[in-house]
Amino acid sequence: MANVELSIIIISFNTKEVTKKCLESVWRSLQGSKIRYEIVVVDNNSSDGSPEMLARLSQNKKLNLVFIANKENVGFGRANNQAVKKAYGEHILLLNSDTVVLNRSIEKLYSFYRENQKRVKFVGAKLLNYDLTPQPSAAFFFSLPVIFAALFLKGDYWGLTRFSPDKVKKVDWISGACIMTSKKLYLSLGGFDETIFMYMEEVDLLYRAAKKNWATYIYPKAQIIHLGSSSSNGKTFPILQVFKGFLFFYGKHCSKISLLILKLLLKIKAFTAYFIGLVTQNQYLKKTYGEAYKMVQLVG
Repeated sequence: MANVELSIIIISFNTKEVTKKCLESVWRSLQGSKIRYEIVVVDNNSSDGSPEMLARLSQNKKLNLVFIANKENVGFGRANNQAVKKAYGEHILLLNSDTVVLNRSIEKLYSFYRENQKRVKFVGAKLLNYDLTPQPSAAFFFSLPVIFAALFLKGDYWGLTRFSPDKVKKVDWISGACIMTSKKLYLSLGGFDETIFMYMEEVDLLYRAAKKNWATYIYPKAQIIHLGSSSSNGKTFPILQVFKGFLFFYGKHCSKISLLILKLLLKIKAFTAYFIGLVTQNQYLKKTYGEAYKMVQLVG
């Protein structure tokens, strides 16, 4: 596809109806736009009819949809890297399948990025919940105090961990639900770390970018609804993945002493939550945090 300016990357996994609504919102947002764009959708071997739907939509050339069907679930990071390498656009927008683009937000985000590329290397939209209330869109890197606040102080509530800016702001990292950058820049970082199956990909990527002094911004005039966890398996799976993500990040980027302190914090959190589950006969707390504690124990 020649002369593509922007490639919109979407990863699909058993989210047929959600993905369809996402695509419809993208087309609606870009209707009449002068941006030359393509949408690259990678399906990670869904079993809910998503591949058939996407294959059918890709036959309509007016929709600018490129469909890639994987024969196995290769994970979020690897699928994104796969799509970016196939993409023709000079710029890319990594967009979760469980998002709904509001108004002309893609155009707004793209214009802001193009006009500020010398200082802005990554940019994200302001995320909203389904009821249009603010959803944390940006965050601080996971220093030990930040992790302590996240585990024990309801850090998101107080804005100590993640937050939702109302003005253009330079931040540590932005949600992977919506990230715009250049293809060249993304590939120069090696893309997402493919050893991460799900969760923490964007933190790792933008941490590596920050080490090169490549700035990440949030642009609140572009707004996107993020439904959240549409591909997650209940409540236990996301929490285990967050624990795993913390351990991975510290194992990769931090000192051994910091990793030991992290493990202690995670054990205290898991033990406390498990104990509360034991006393209150809450099976969810017992199951989730019992597994989380065992996971931390196994990390060398």
